[in-house]
Amino acid sequence: METVRVVVADDNVQLRELVASYLAQQSGIEVVGAAADGVEALRLVQEQEPDVLICDMIMPQMDGYAVLERLGSMKLGRQPGVIALTALGRDDFIARAIDLGVSYYMVKPFDLAMLAQRVYETAGASARAEALRSQIRGESADGGRESLEERIANLFLTVGIPAHIKGYQFLREAVRMVIENPDMINRITKELYPGIAHRFGTTSSKVERAIRHAIEVAWNRGRIEALDEAFGRNVCSLEDKPTNGEFIALVADRLCVERSA
Repeated sequence: METVRVVVADDNVQLRELVASYLAQQSGIEVVGAAADGVEALRLVQEQEPDVLICDMIMPQMDGYAVLERLGSMKLGRQPGVIALTALGRDDFIARAIDLGVSYYMVKPFDLAMLAQRVYETAGASARAEALRSQIRGESADGGRESLEERIANLFLTVGIPAHIKGYQFLREAVRMVIENPDMINRITKELYPGIAHRFGTTSSKVERAIRHAIEVAWNRGRIEALDEAFGRNVCSLEDKPTNGEFIALVADRLCVERSA
């Protein structure tokens, strides 16, 4: 099977970047375009002729339903399979999308590994889909590393930390290190920051500042309800941001609770 070519269309820039980045890391998948609205999505489909279009149903200028209607009348060398992404889980919305030809309808929030599996299946890459299915089952059984990374990514998305800033990578590594060694939270400056700095080829002070910036980005978005929901409790107020250590501990504790549930 040749490489599966994918276009991602979603007006949520964080989600669009997260999906595109995750899929680009999967074997045999190439993300050939990313669109913020339906008009741009159709342009990319015409130019790139992808195997799969991942399309949000609610977008500006032209929504996903209109995109599906237009696809059927476009003269394309290759009609892409379509995976619909949406927060609308009503049966009538789902039925309409299916009637318009979508291969899968995934309600947000969704599992990134499952999305990759659906991409393979939509493109007819059954062997790769089965391999990923087996991998997912194995990671679910032993709490594997990639499964943990997906949970961290989903939590960061919920609280509003964009994937493209440097602090995102540092925070993800910090949370993973604390989950693997909880006592590390008490040795942030002596071991945690230096360990992250060593892996990414930078300095401890830059790691500390980048993590601080990522936390400030999340708090400055003012989504305190999302923060409370993500952590399952009342967190600091918008005027009282947590320290780096407090935030890392919050995320690590939340993920450890999910793992043991």
